[in-house]
Amino acid sequence: MASGDDDDPVIQEIDVYLAKSLVEKLYLFQYPVRPGSMSYDNAAHLSARIKPKHQKVELEVAMDTMSPNYCRSKGEQIALNVDGTSSEDSNTYSSKVMDKQAFSSIQATTNTSRYAAAVFRKGELHLTPLQGILQMRPSFTYLDKADTKHREREAAIEAGDSSQDEAEDDVKQITVRFSRPESEQARQRRIQSYEFLQKKQAEEPWIHLQYHGVKDGRSEHERQYLYCQAMDTTENTELVKTPSEYLSMLMPPLAEEKVVKPMGPSNVLSMAQLRTLPLGDQVKTLMKNVKVMPFANLMGLLASGIDSTSVLRCIQQVALLIQGNWVVKSDVLYPKNTCSSHSGVPAEVLCRGRDFVMWRFTQERTLMRKEVAATIKLPPEDVKDFLEQMSVPRLNRGWEFLLPTDHDFVKNHPDVAQRQHMLWLGIQSKLEKVFNFSKDDFVPKKDAHMEPVHVSGDQRLKTAKDTAREKHSILQRELDARRLKTSRPPGASGEANASVQVKQEPMSDSEEPMDTSGSLSNGTVNGYPDSQITDPHNGHGGGNAPTPELQHFVRNIFLKHFVLSLSELKRLFNLHLASLPTGHAVYGHVTDRMLQDTILLSHCKQILVPSNAPADEQKVFGLWESGETFDKHRQVLFEIFMKNYRVRRNVIQSRLTQELGDAVTKTDVDRLLKVP
Repeated sequence: MASGDDDDPVIQEIDVYLAKSLVEKLYLFQYPVRPGSMSYDNAAHLSARIKPKHQKVELEVAMDTMSPNYCRSKGEQIALNVDGTSSEDSNTYSSKVMDKQAFSSIQATTNTSRYAAAVFRKGELHLTPLQGILQMRPSFTYLDKADTKHREREAAIEAGDSSQDEAEDDVKQITVRFSRPESEQARQRRIQSYEFLQKKQAEEPWIHLQYHGVKDGRSEHERQYLYCQAMDTTENTELVKTPSEYLSMLMPPLAEEKVVKPMGPSNVLSMAQLRTLPLGDQVKTLMKNVKVMPFANLMGLLASGIDSTSVLRCIQQVALLIQGNWVVKSDVLYPKNTCSSHSGVPAEVLCRGRDFVMWRFTQERTLMRKEVAATIKLPPEDVKDFLEQMSVPRLNRGWEFLLPTDHDFVKNHPDVAQRQHMLWLGIQSKLEKVFNFSKDDFVPKKDAHMEPVHVSGDQRLKTAKDTAREKHSILQRELDARRLKTSRPPGASGEANASVQVKQEPMSDSEEPMDTSGSLSNGTVNGYPDSQITDPHNGHGGGNAPTPELQHFVRNIFLKHFVLSLSELKRLFNLHLASLPTGHAVYGHVTDRMLQDTILLSHCKQILVPSNAPADEQKVFGLWESGETFDKHRQVLFEIFMKNYRVRRNVIQSRLTQELGDAVTKTDVDRLLKVP
């Protein structure tokens, strides 16, 4: 140990002093985009300002406009773009040329406790802790000002003289919403967000400063504060330490760190933590997160070996049985003394409304949102929240219960099902008193004059194929009879002067009969006696099945137009009949039903249209398959319009890209929107 000290002797001892005069005022400026040999010490500093709380500094430094490296024309152009042609005191460049440059600071580090400025004089080292280390970089806010000026000029040109006409302010509806209570975690995220920090920084006022050069007398005076002013007093006690204290400062003892469990999102459930809870809390936590669950799934989530009887006892305390599935109770989701996060409605009122929705699902599979809202009279956001917890929306059918009926559970646990049924009877009686309704009010009424149920295009196509297959023999006999009739002389027929008409069949209120009342004289061979063939699926008296010629006509029409309403197709068909030569008898007796079946047999599908559309436009069909590569594009477009009849172009393009890949171009979209 002694030999080591001899090999490394102490050459000099230096006293170290801690200067505190500038301890909260000393900043280190760095210019990272400027080499050290080209400092700004000799440049004229025009202005300086600071925000001490956020350590934000801005400097304005004069530029040498007489330098051979300075482009005067460019400087004048920049000044013109920023200030325009006006001469005002508030102009950025009053000399009509860019004659100054702005610098703005960013913090190089937020923790400066390890940094200090040192001055060595007469064998003494004086240290002053730094308040901040700032990097000064060029600021280009003048470009933003130029853009703002440009936009203002364009707006003024577009507005013209319209600003002289004063229009009355439109009355706008104001929606009042209760603010959602902010949790501590959400508040911490908001405080740490970039938007919040920028807002707080903008709120701090600027403090304007006076700049003094390096050789200025005031600078020389301030530099004296870098030396310790009281070296003989107790000011430097921080640096006077015993060897053991100094060693502890260099190597502090290890502190026992508290293991903090990571906080996951509120909607994420850790199964490892869940199984550490009692069985009742496990069931309650699972039901509160999932909300609707079959009993078999619940048993699968719990640890193996748990008795199903114990689980049944626990789940009946936190959930109710609906269609063989368990749905969490309302008071579990909405405890006392809480309120809706959407509208601020008290928990007691929310529980009554949600219980009504649950009771309705014990009676039927689907509910209409408007009917529910009209009964419970709660804000739309809360009603939608109830329905989303236990059902899914179905097109033209309302909200359907989330899970299929679990008949196996009801069969295996009849005692539980009976107990839950009695419980629902009690809930029903309470709800009837609160909402003033009767169970009979919600029983679906069977009416013989009800509007026809919408049948999808695939179902219609299947039915049309089955009907055509069943009536094949009848069609063959009728075709032979027609050929025999066409072979007779024109005078042999008693219908020689009959008008060409397509048979009208009784349709629903939403369908328009085919209009062929015009004088389409085409000979007797196009008019045939009625041949009533009943369509058992739709309940209409139908005509003959479509002939190949009719299918060929419909197919060609859709290959040309791609999308047609039923009324437009009937019009085109009547025009086609009128153009046929006398004695042409290939179409037979065409009915509305036959025409629709022919459309579906021609690889077309029905496109849903809004219910408020005109009656003759409510049945719209589109060509689904034409045999070309563009079919996939058209099918995606039809699927979009089956859900929304009014869609933006960017939605269509994004959906095509999602379905067909990045190969979809703007030209493809243009062609697609023009073709149909």
